[in-house]
Amino acid sequence: MKHNMVGWFEIPVTNIERAKTFYDTVFGVEINIQDFGGTLMGWFPFAEGKLGASGSLIQNDAYIPSDNKGVLIYFSSEDINTEINRVEAAGGKIVKAKTQISEDIGYMALFIDSEGNRIALHSRA
Repeated sequence: MKHNMVGWFEIPVTNIERAKTFYDTVFGVEINIQDFGGTLMGWFPFAEGKLGASGSLIQNDAYIPSDNKGVLIYFSSEDINTEINRVEAAGGKIVKAKTQISEDIGYMALFIDSEGNRIALHSRA
């Protein structure tokens, strides 16, 4: 395979504006919302030629947020504490603070976003 396995992801939301504000605040980014015939998508920034997949927030009746079902998305971070320290002020809930997985793999943390989704962070330091 000539590319990474994950090429795109979608995070279900029930209120795209609230979710946009949450993710903009936690990650210090600007999410761009587009309307595709009633399906609202909030695209995360994408840097051509850099590692990792991009994705979007998505608001549609067929997408249901969950804090305990489905796939768990890990966002990469330089230092998890940067983002995790913004979660509660942005309307989320910390489930697991920065925790070492192993010396080789690094650290992880879990939070519930403003929409009720379980999301993870990963960093080497």
